[in-house]
Amino acid sequence: MKNFKKYFKNKKIIITGHTGFKGSWLSLWLKMCGAKIIGASKGIPSKPSHFKVLKLNKKISDKRIDISNLKVLKKLFIKTKPDFVFHFAAQALVKNSYLDPIDTFETNTIGTLNVLESLRSLRKKCTAILITSDKSYRNMALKRGYREDDILGGDDPYSSSKASAELVIQSYLKSYFSSRNNKILIGVARAGNVIGGGDWSKDRLIPDCIRSWSNNKIVKIRNPKSTRPWQHVLEAIAGYLIFAINLNSNKKLHGEVFNFGPDGKKDYEVINLVKLMRKYWKKVSWKIEKRRNSNFYESNLLKLNCKKAKKFFGWKTILNFRETAQMVTEWYKNYYLGIENPYKISIKQIKRYEQLLKKRL
Repeated sequence: MKNFKKYFKNKKIIITGHTGFKGSWLSLWLKMCGAKIIGASKGIPSKPSHFKVLKLNKKISDKRIDISNLKVLKKLFIKTKPDFVFHFAAQALVKNSYLDPIDTFETNTIGTLNVLESLRSLRKKCTAILITSDKSYRNMALKRGYREDDILGGDDPYSSSKASAELVIQSYLKSYFSSRNNKILIGVARAGNVIGGGDWSKDRLIPDCIRSWSNNKIVKIRNPKSTRPWQHVLEAIAGYLIFAINLNSNKKLHGEVFNFGPDGKKDYEVINLVKLMRKYWKKVSWKIEKRRNSNFYESNLLKLNCKKAKKFFGWKTILNFRETAQMVTEWYKNYYLGIENPYKISIKQIKRYEQLLKKRL
């Protein structure tokens, strides 16, 4: 297992979308490693938010920047001269992409373009991990799982905006970052939906359940048989960190794409997850809602093939389904019952995960 502190201590790191769910967990983890974090986000995407309950604005450099504003974003890159960049900022909700497709494409596609342009302005070595999505793939419900060389595409505005961002990245890799003397190393990471404590995003299973359970309400489950890539947020973030370390030391990985998802040996349904969560929190209750027509397209099977990440740098998920459900449930249970400060809970879970990494990876 890589010693994250050894690699990231005192490094200047720009994280776009640092106020989001994954961005806040990464910001905290890198802060624990002694890195100098510069966060760039348009605002706080949810209420409550993991970023706010951790009070991360007092612990890192917290910038309110819209990545669709190239002038401001480029100025930040030139001034900061980052050693690493992690690009998370996105409009991440499928439903919202239907309601506001312009904002979705501006944020996800043009925003990524602006990050690439800002990287072009640097005159020093910088390693950048650009996080896209499993929805970048054309959805064909492949049971074998999507591989990195599968065709990209998207039927909904969100998926299409992510696939478009990938095309922009590939264009820039070949047009501007392909020379031998290139100092900017870029990698693309694709992961599906992650779950974990501190996620209060709208129209997502766990946050919707938590909002109901915290108010002693019964959750209505719309698609109990739908399978999802149930992956704890720390699994994906560990993958991004390991990718960044390997890319930083091996230029041959420049331009490579890697999937980060569960091992795929067994698919678990929505109903499996909520039943398991009830073992750790008595408030968990639900009822099955009769299927009704929806104006929004939702995919029933989303799976990634992650053999490439395992082959190149030994990454794999290390938590089993029970451990994942337990960590998620315990975080929210601690938060809503006031058992422990959310900052301490989050640090404790990161440290616990690091210990498991040493044993299992």
